[in-house]
Amino acid sequence: MEKKKKHSGVKPDQRLALGKKGEAEAANWLQARGMRILERNFRCPLGEIDIIGEMGEVLVIVEVRSRSSIDWGTPAESVGYRKQQKLRRLAAYYLQHKGKVNSPCRFDVLGLLVNEGGKGPNQIQWIPDAF
Repeated sequence: MEKKKKHSGVKPDQRLALGKKGEAEAANWLQARGMRILERNFRCPLGEIDIIGEMGEVLVIVEVRSRSSIDWGTPAESVGYRKQQKLRRLAAYYLQHKGKVNSPCRFDVLGLLVNEGGKGPNQIQWIPDAF
């Protein structure tokens, strides 16, 4: 059983703001690299998908992880087995819901390391077809 990690001194509203900022930056970054964004924050009874996009004929499910430090590991490393399984279920729901069950699909992870105080460029790690 995976234990939830404590966030060292970061308040919940700060984490939410970091996450929203990260998702917006991720969407813009992916668009600049040729991804057509179909949906952001797709919600259903099973949970939420951060970004759903297309690259060519492939539907891309993107999990965005933003962090302000690597004290607990890189952002991309935080997408463990349980999260991957959940994303697979969410993708199946989305494909069924949109009538695209035969569409090719892949799962990307985009990790965003936000510099302290917003100074300087952020570091982005994009892992296409991560799992």
